Amino acid sequence: MSLNRTQLLFGNLCALVLLFFYINNRMNAAQWSDFSRISSSNPVNTGSNLIVLYNRVPKTGSTTFTNAVAYDLFKLNNFNVIHLNMTKNRQIMSLTDQSEFIENITSWRERLPAFYHGHVAFIDFERFGKPNPIYINIVREPLERLLSHYYFLRFGDNYRVGLKRSRAGNNETFDECVARGGRDCDMKQMWLQIPYFCGHHHFCTVVGSRLALDQAKKNLIDKYLLVGVSEQIRDFIALLERLVPRFFKGALEHFDGLSENRAHLRNTKRKYPPSDQTLSIIRRNEVYQLEREFYDFAKEEFQAIFKKATNGSSNAWAILHLKPQYHYEKIKPERSFV
Repeated sequence: MSLNRTQLLFGNLCALVLLFFYINNRMNAAQWSDFSRISSSNPVNTGSNLIVLYNRVPKTGSTTFTNAVAYDLFKLNNFNVIHLNMTKNRQIMSLTDQSEFIENITSWRERLPAFYHGHVAFIDFERFGKPNPIYINIVREPLERLLSHYYFLRFGDNYRVGLKRSRAGNNETFDECVARGGRDCDMKQMWLQIPYFCGHHHFCTVVGSRLALDQAKKNLIDKYLLVGVSEQIRDFIALLERLVPRFFKGALEHFDGLSENRAHLRNTKRKYPPSDQTLSIIRRNEVYQLEREFYDFAKEEFQAIFKKATNGSSNAWAILHLKPQYHYEKIKPERSFV
């Protein structure tokens, strides 16, 4: 009798021990499942309602990026690409157009997720009670951008070779234009990147406005996921692939595999570097100084982001392979089981 009781107690004890280990293993597995689910999620929402808005600045490499990345990847990554065509090439919308545009693209369910691109100034969706889309952009050194535009109007580029440009046949150099005070080289033509980032406030288009510069800087920091620079477009693509894989998965490998022509679309056919005298005139100009200040600000911010993302490496591929510098632990409450 005593032996049977001992055997019974021993059996019960073994059962309790086995039950303890079973429950403990289930709890650990559940916590690991939670961790895996969270840590493997993308930095930006991977749902089907995402909108990326690229309010592209002219002559900054925007055609290369849009065609060689967005239009090449939309089938592979299953998203929509839509060009926003502004009437008469203006970059500003009326308040009513802004409201209708926001309502249109946020409710156009059949075209989500969507990548919108167009030459339009920043629009603050939050002003209209909607969350902002994922804003991205690229900037370029302002004199380089103006020179590219100036000679593009005269000699065209390698993108639409047969198209006759508006200044075709006019072989006046940028130096000659500056010397005579021509319209195409007027520093007012340089006032472009700041207005694009400043937005639709009335002061944004006031040439030389310090208030516009301050607002442009604030929007760049607060409203944009990422702003790249033309001379580091490959690094820009690598960061976007890590940040928004829903749209840009495989983008860096695809870009690296492009031919020279496709990787540098819209290269202006002919450009003449400005003389030292012209450079001296431009560098003393207040508009150039403000635009250059904004460009330097954007470049410094981008390079800081890139450096942190690569752990100090200059290799864009490092962004795609570095492990997160964080992990989860001590997860409470523990999941219960029935």
